[in-house]
Amino acid sequence: MKNVLFVFAGMIFGIVMVKSEAVSWFRIQEMFHFQAFHMYGIILSAIATSALLLTVLKQIGLKDVNGQIIQKPSKTKLIISPLLGGIIFGLGWSMTGACPGPLFVNLGAGYTIFIVPIAFAVLGAFVHGLVRKYLPL
Repeated sequence: MKNVLFVFAGMIFGIVMVKSEAVSWFRIQEMFHFQAFHMYGIILSAIATSALLLTVLKQIGLKDVNGQIIQKPSKTKLIISPLLGGIIFGLGWSMTGACPGPLFVNLGAGYTIFIVPIAFAVLGAFVHGLVRKYLPL
């Protein structure tokens, strides 16, 4: 049953991403060139919606799909790991015009060229798994 919920949530996510033009390479480039507010509006809406929903979920004591209580993660004292990760993520995002979620949405929409960045994302995750024990956090 959990898998059906995840598939349904992924389908809704994909539809919303396509209809809002959040998977459009042109919209991503507009954002990185500070030429339009469109993507910033989507991102800010997502942050506000997430904050509101997490607050409500915590107040009513709802648990996640694994039965765990939803908690805010502890803060890290190191700045290097998130900074380097953010730089790598931003470079990949600006070069492909898509962050990880929209990569799959674009592939599902029929843009087969997105197999290439998906392959490199999987490679990056694999390399991270190999070197994770050596990273500062």
